[in-house]
Amino acid sequence: MDERLQVLIEELRHMRAARRMTQEDLAKAISYSPSTVAMVETGARKPPPDFWDRADVALDTGGAFGRMLTRLGSPQWMREWEANERQATVLRSYQNTVVPGLLQTSAYARALFRSVGLFDEAEVERRVEARLARQAVLTADRPPQLVAVLDEHVLRRPVGGPLVMREQALRLVKLATERPRVRLQVVPASVGAYSGVSGAFVLATLPSGEDVAYLDDQLKGQVIDHTEDVLAVRSSWESIEGEALPPRQSMALLAEVAETWRT
Repeated sequence: MDERLQVLIEELRHMRAARRMTQEDLAKAISYSPSTVAMVETGARKPPPDFWDRADVALDTGGAFGRMLTRLGSPQWMREWEANERQATVLRSYQNTVVPGLLQTSAYARALFRSVGLFDEAEVERRVEARLARQAVLTADRPPQLVAVLDEHVLRRPVGGPLVMREQALRLVKLATERPRVRLQVVPASVGAYSGVSGAFVLATLPSGEDVAYLDDQLKGQVIDHTEDVLAVRSSWESIEGEALPPRQSMALLAEVAETWRT
């Protein structure tokens, strides 16, 4: 079992016992079955994505589990996705709001984390460092094929100012031209409503040939492995890719956008 998860589980048992709650009591309070609570406490299954949030409320911890997750590193759902990311043979990433994390510059990532308004500078830098560390997957001995499709609005949204945006746009061009396993495409602003307006996602193809998906929102990410849901995401990907410019034209647009950010 992950040592970080073991710390949380031990604290869960302690807090539950201190409040004289049985596993059944806790299960009822967080709307999960007693067997789920029992299996989480023994490490027989991983906690559901919202388990710790519900436990914080039920045990009146004042957000202790949430703070522990932050101190111990990435939340469970992020660690789960990063494991898929590291072993994937193909990653298909679509973004309609920001540059994908695997392709961000440090300055761009820093500007994003600062814009949230919830982190002090030490936490911003920790998160930037963690994001850049994830990018090592692209320089591994056997990196995945990364196909990233961006909405043009991502390239024109002023994150961090002109200098940051110019550096970011040029980095995208450099990655797509110098790394044969990275392909970038852009959905031009002239395209009207299309399936990509529903939100960003990543599809990872694992060595087994199985696909898993990752959906992100303002609160937390969600790893999707249910067959029907994954098929729906894959269908959206195919539709979005059909709206994107071919790679060569996408590179030309990226270079053009970089020039618009020249100060």
